Amino acid sequence: MTEPLLIGKGEHIIWLRPDKANRHGLIAGATGTGKTVTLQLLAEQFSRIGVPVFMADVKGDLAGISQPGGENAKVAERVQELDLESLGFRYDKNPVSFWDIGGALGHPARTTVSEMGPMLLARLLGLNDTQEGVLNICFHIADENGLLLLDLKDLRAILNFASEQADALRTTVGHVSQASVGAILRRLLRFEQAGGETLFGEPALDLSDLMQTDIDGRGVVNILAAESLIQNRTLYASFLLWLLSELFEQLPEVGDPDKPKFVLFFDEAHLLFDDAPEVLIERIEQVVRLIRSKGVGVYFVTQNPLDIPDTVLGQLGNRVQHALRAFTPRDQKAVRAAAQTFRQNPAIDTESAITALGVGEALVSVLDEDGIPTPVERVLIAPPGSQLGPISADERAALMRQSLVSGVYDQAIDRVSAYETLKTMAEQAARAAEQRQDLPSPPPAATRRASKSRSSNRQTPMEAMLKSTLRSVGSQLGRQLVRGALGSLFGGSRRR
Repeated sequence: MTEPLLIGKGEHIIWLRPDKANRHGLIAGATGTGKTVTLQLLAEQFSRIGVPVFMADVKGDLAGISQPGGENAKVAERVQELDLESLGFRYDKNPVSFWDIGGALGHPARTTVSEMGPMLLARLLGLNDTQEGVLNICFHIADENGLLLLDLKDLRAILNFASEQADALRTTVGHVSQASVGAILRRLLRFEQAGGETLFGEPALDLSDLMQTDIDGRGVVNILAAESLIQNRTLYASFLLWLLSELFEQLPEVGDPDKPKFVLFFDEAHLLFDDAPEVLIERIEQVVRLIRSKGVGVYFVTQNPLDIPDTVLGQLGNRVQHALRAFTPRDQKAVRAAAQTFRQNPAIDTESAITALGVGEALVSVLDEDGIPTPVERVLIAPPGSQLGPISADERAALMRQSLVSGVYDQAIDRVSAYETLKTMAEQAARAAEQRQDLPSPPPAATRRASKSRSSNRQTPMEAMLKSTLRSVGSQLGRQLVRGALGSLFGGSRRR
């Protein structure tokens, strides 16, 4: 078996088994109790056994994983207290790639409108059911006709096209209300003004660039700069869910490998579920349940276990519970709920212990070799061997220049997509209409014949586009773009 990951030491030494790490996990606890240190500890150990990692840095203090530790007196004290050197502890740095949707603190992390899909985009824009229905029609038109929706101008173009052709579309794909289109366009404008347009465009993030190892075989730790991003909570949540969906749709089945192919840490995990419609939560639960067979481990990091829906919480086999405070009835309920999720240990009053844990101390239960949760134990969490806290701007810039993806995403490109295609077709249709107006009027009989001839042989580009749009899904000859559980594209047509 691959080398296990050290979590901490109590009555026993607690290790996380790599062959059970794709069964997902939970790191929970109140602010200031040590969740970030636990996250960094696990991330660097995954890296050292060759597992690439993705994590969102919502406080700006995870970049230190790129530098060796050794300067922190409290870390040195914990190393000595737990005799960690005898267990192979060492101070060391880890390979990193920095990402940033805005492109300021990392390589630009982009996706396309087509790949985001209508479900996540509707949540991102805060659309109601009627508006989401119109958005689905627009994606249906684009998908059936192979129109690429790469950025927001493409989305505007398809919305305007659907509005203009609303009468013809009504009997085939549904009613497109101009009021709904106007509302969506206003939401898009607001989204752009908040800086969200940087999320969409090309080059779009290629998942293989997140799943790399360095020359020494260590997994690259991908850090998403999220200090500013977290202010737009829905954008943050939508990006993480898009990433999870993409992994689910693209990766092949591998069963239960001896170590994960990829591990994600989702900090502030409650944002993934806040205000999400029930259908989306159901699909998230489905993805979380099934993605482990793709070799992907998902670790939710949150303050309160109640932030995670029960259907998702039940999938999290490895758990690290830091201290919770019980000041309010909801806090007390959370303490009871957290205690009940552990396999009980007769030697520990779990409910009382949760409120009495110190900083850097936690209740831990992991999956054993048979996949059964171990009885909960109270442990002191081991410190990471990398630096705790942020790094300087110069250090970040140097690491970005040395990154395996340096220069790949930094320059945006704008290729021909729905906006350009629809604009060209509209211009061609307008020119054709002008030419018909300039023709001399033929005799009545000739007019009828010419009209018939034009109808059958001189179809305008816009008429051809509309005719194609109105075809049923079953009549398409392999051109339709296929969407997965959360609405993202998958299959050979996704990168066109």
